[in-house]
Amino acid sequence: MLKNIDPALNADVLHALRSMGHGDTLVISDTNFPSDAIARKTTLGTLLRIDNVSAARAVEAVLSVLPLDTPLQPSAGRMEVMGAPDEVLPVQQEVQAVIDRAEGKSAPMYGIERFKFYEEAKKAYCVITTGETRFYGCFLFTKGVIPPKT
Repeated sequence: MLKNIDPALNADVLHALRSMGHGDTLVISDTNFPSDAIARKTTLGTLLRIDNVSAARAVEAVLSVLPLDTPLQPSAGRMEVMGAPDEVLPVQQEVQAVIDRAEGKSAPMYGIERFKFYEEAKKAYCVITTGETRFYGCFLFTKGVIPPKT
């Protein structure tokens, strides 16, 4: 155990988050996403897991240590519902609430068409799969920076 580190963040996930640079993206996915196949195409090249938690809980853990790219608003995306791109499902609403809390302000996600999401995911630094079983529980985040202390 470590102080002030969310216990959902295992060593592999922490290493990947620390290794990412400004502007790198990461995917947090549900159990239906082709996580392993897509993860093999990412920079990291292997699938990461935060098992047995919802997408919102995994996002909460990740955003406890990962700064979002605030100049690049929005810096978080959600997979759009096929045939209803403006519909925001409960799983997505929950993640939006987590993002807003982490950022201390409203930071709306942008929608990404399903197949475009797959293509963007292949360009990500890594994929973290969760225990989320609800459909469209897939999200893309862009890493920001932590300014120096003055």
